[in-house]
Parts: sequence; C-alpha cells; structure tokens
Amino acid sequence: MSDLAQSREKQERRNRWLLLTPALVILLIAASGPLLITLTYSFLTPGDYGGVEWRFSTEAWFNVIFQRDIFDDTLGFADAHLSILWRSVKLSLMTTIGAVILGFPTAYFIATRPPHSRDIWMLLIMIPFWTNLLIRTFAVMELIRNEGTVNSLLIWSGVIDQPIQILFTETAIMIGMLYVYLPLMVLPLYASMERLDFNLVEAGYDLYATRFAVLRRIILPLVKPGLIAGSILVFVPSLGAYVTPRVMGGGKQLMLGNLIELQFGQGRNWPLGAALSITLLAIVMVALIFYVRSAGREEVGHG
Repeated sequence: MSDLAQSREKQERRNRWLLLTPALVILLIAASGPLLITLTYSFLTPGDYGGVEWRFSTEAWFNVIFQRDIFDDTLGFADAHLSILWRSVKLSLMTTIGAVILGFPTAYFIATRPPHSRDIWMLLIMIPFWTNLLIRTFAVMELIRNEGTVNSLLIWSGVIDQPIQILFTETAIMIGMLYVYLPLMVLPLYASMERLDFNLVEAGYDLYATRFAVLRRIILPLVKPGLIAGSILVFVPSLGAYVTPRVMGGGKQLMLGNLIELQFGQGRNWPLGAALSITLLAIVMVALIFYVRSAGREEVGHG
C-alpha cells in the first residue's frame, strides 16, 4: 500500500510540473530572457552606430562609475552618472517619505469611515489610475507652471509678487511622482488598517495614553507590513521613472531611467545602457530584499 501511495504521489508531482511547464517557459522567455540579453550586452563592445560588437569588454561597467580623460587618459569619477544616481535615489526616497506623510492619514481616514462609505473613498483614490500617466503628468504641470493655478492663487492672495519657478526643477519631479504613486501607498496601508482592531486603540486611550503614544505603540506596529509594502511600491517605480522626470524636469534634471534611454538612443552606447539597467535592477533587488527580511521579522515577531 505504501508503494502504491508513493507511486501516486510521484505521478501527482509529475502532473503538477507538466501543468506548470507552459507558465515556466513563458516566464523564462518573457522575463529572464530579456534580462540575460541585457546582462550579455553589458559585457560587449559598443558599435559605431549603435548596437554592439561581439567582443568581450568590461568598459561599460567601468564607465558606470569612472571615466577617462579624453586628453591625457587619466582616471576620474563619472560625475554625471554619480550625480544622476544620487538624484534618482534622493528623489525616490523623498517621494516615498512624502507618500507616507500623505498616505498614512488618508488610509486611516478611510479605514475609520462607516463600512458603506469606504468603497466610495477608495474609488476616489483609484480614479487617477484610469487616466494615462502622461495626461496626469501634464495635469500636474499645468498646476505648478509659472502661469498655473498655484502661482496664480498665490499672486492673487498677495503672498508673492511674481511667480515661483517650480517647473523643471527637482521639486517639480518629486511633486509629479508623489501625485502619480501616492495611491500605491494608500492601498496597502488601507488594507492593513481595515483589519486593525480599533478596540486596541480605545483601550490605549482608556489607559491614558497620548495620541502619539497610541500611534507609536499600537497603530504603527500593527500596520507596519502595509507601510513597508507601500514604501516598496512607491520607491521602486520612482527609482526607474522615465515619463515624469522627462516632462516635469524638462530634460534638465535627468534620472536613471532617462540616462538609460539616452545611452540606447542618442548616445548609441548600448553596453553602457545595459550596465546602467543592471545597476538599477541591483538597487531594486536590494530594496526588495530589505522588504522580505522586514516582513520575515514581522511574521516571526507576531508568531
């Protein structure tokens, strides 16, 4: 009987693998395939008019951080690449922090509404996703440009005498990304807060805890998984954003996505573009590993 059971178990395992084979092949071709091609290109020699020459070279990876002087061939840091990398990480972190500041009270407000009205509030949060990203970016541009709504209201109210230059700055890029990715922070936070037992909050108040103490000792630990998930969902797409920095920055404030496109386009240096792409992927993987470890510690703590 045991041999028969083992035979059936092996057959079921074999059937499961057969059923999974089409999906695994698609993932291998559609996901892993392009990544392997990009990784391969990063170790080749750039062609004269774009493309690559099939000669092994590590020059692309060297040029991610360093550069050679065109006159005396001395080595130095690639200041342009490093400044763009720093700008990308900085703006992504600032966007994530801004999303937490705005998204946390928004999610808390929705979670504390009556159950029949929460769907309406969530619908209002989801509406921007129904609009094209480029249209949303242009809408924000119309608000913050020199003749836009914000400057017009400030001038009309007498706060300022002349328009404030916001557009085509790092501030404009951060505002644009914050508007675009804010729902990605609200949704996981709301999912965590909806399951929150607010009797614990009431118990904290009954024990004379201050609002800040209730927030720090009760609410934040319970919604930490949603907070971490929302931060990852905002940070990762912000780091690789292309449209918003291109439009809101006016081509003057490049981020990693713009630099990669520039290398594959006007720069005609595909290996360098591939190396920058893998660098971006590595930063994203570090963020995801941080999320997985944080979530794992959270589960162990609750267990």
